[in-house]
Amino acid sequence: MIRQLFLLAMAAAAPQAVWAAPAQPWTADLGDGHYRNPVLHADYSDPDAIRVGDMFYMTSSSFSNAPGLPLLQSSDMVNWELVGHALPQLSPAQFFAVPQPGKGVWAPALRHHDGKFWIFYPDPDVGIYVMTAEKFAGPWSAPRLILAGKGIIDPAPLWDDDGKAWLLHGWAKSRSGINNILTLRSMAPDGSRLLDEKGRDIINGDKLPGYFTIEGPKLHKAHGYYYVFAPAGGVENGWQAVFRSRSIEGPYEDRIVMAQGMSAVNGPHQGAWVDGIDGRDWFYHFQDKGAYGRVVHLQPMRWKDGWPVIGEDKDGDGVGEPVLRHAKPAGRDRGVQVPATTDEFSGKALGLQWQWNANYLSSWASLTARPGYLRLPAQPMAGGANLRETPSVLTQKFPAPVFGADASITLGGTRDAAGGADGQRAGLVVLGIRYAWVGLRREGKAAQLVRAVCEAPPPDKCAERSEVMATVPAATAYLRVRVDADAMAQFSYSLDNKTFIPAGQPFKAGVGRWVGAQLGLFSTVPATAAAKNAWADIDYFRITP
Repeated sequence: MIRQLFLLAMAAAAPQAVWAAPAQPWTADLGDGHYRNPVLHADYSDPDAIRVGDMFYMTSSSFSNAPGLPLLQSSDMVNWELVGHALPQLSPAQFFAVPQPGKGVWAPALRHHDGKFWIFYPDPDVGIYVMTAEKFAGPWSAPRLILAGKGIIDPAPLWDDDGKAWLLHGWAKSRSGINNILTLRSMAPDGSRLLDEKGRDIINGDKLPGYFTIEGPKLHKAHGYYYVFAPAGGVENGWQAVFRSRSIEGPYEDRIVMAQGMSAVNGPHQGAWVDGIDGRDWFYHFQDKGAYGRVVHLQPMRWKDGWPVIGEDKDGDGVGEPVLRHAKPAGRDRGVQVPATTDEFSGKALGLQWQWNANYLSSWASLTARPGYLRLPAQPMAGGANLRETPSVLTQKFPAPVFGADASITLGGTRDAAGGADGQRAGLVVLGIRYAWVGLRREGKAAQLVRAVCEAPPPDKCAERSEVMATVPAATAYLRVRVDADAMAQFSYSLDNKTFIPAGQPFKAGVGRWVGAQLGLFSTVPATAAAKNAWADIDYFRITP
């Protein structure tokens, strides 16, 4: 907000026209005391949220992007700002030095206990890690592995009234050979280690009629019961279940408390029960929207006969369905806030919205080489490789169902007499398992405006097909993509920033591995090039409605 006010003030004082930030492409706060869902129309998958005092905090899975574990905060449960990331680099560092789609940070748990913030997160190929921080925005401690094992996912800690501590987790069948089971472990109260060798399976979905893929648990104690909030039925079409027992080790009763019903919200499940500052209860959950990722909804929650009812229970059967509009929760009004998207590259650091395609090096980007620009030194790219396999792609999430993205890119560098920088490329990409980009490519003494796609099967190893759209005398181009409600992305370009020309046919944006499509910037040079002192200067990256 401060940065936006600064930009607007500069625009008012400048003698010539200066770009001013437009309205955001998606805001949940309707300005009349109500909000609309999703409250976050971006890929904050597997959210967990808590209240501490009069503030609300959230984190989510981040898979193999770095930095990971986004940190969001809100004063009213509807308007969220991104304040950092808990995990600067993924561990093991060398393994995540290259993209590892679908691996890395799966569904985390966020808690506040003993005066500290805690994040427990799983790596399905390694085990469960724990991190702590005195302040939510950090710094966070380095991740500590407290439970090693393949396929151990979705941790949920609980510190009980008697001083004991517990950790509940699920299983990924792709790694462990089992799923649909929740296992309880005894944990040291300081979160440093587990106290048992095996644990006990307290919920087995295979023994419950109609249940499959029980995962993502959250463990609570209230009203004299232990409650396990757990989704089931799969990501796209699942439901939210709750289990309760007088004893933490069971046996547990079960009930479905929210499902799609007659609503338009598919698979409403997996998230967080949060108590409001006025004592009312709420529930955050995600919805899988394909290319847009797993967006976050906020539902009212009430209690009936010792069971939560989430959303709107139209027929009184105890199973709610999602609401799309509702009165806002109680909270402090700090105005409309959304996670950052636009970046003018005028600060000392990249905007918090940016994540790299893998663990990153500081040499991949500079904001001081040319003040007011982001310089991306061209990173060597092996022949036959594609952008999904390239660590140095700088990405951010799709921010809305309909939006635009604009960037200004200039190629720079020194070329030897043999034209050693031939093949240098930089551009704006819509990245997923399938992807497309528009940008500049150096060939001889000329810069070409190129559109490329990578979608022929098999997509994981697809080869790019490119088409030259124009020759660019000054090696500068203005790039644009417009995404419509069906995730159709139309690229265009301009050489004067006035007249934009469509670049090929619309491209259907698609998912990544467990993530939605991403917007990205990249700068590469062939690994075989004789001269590699090349770069791209990005003047701005702007998101518009």
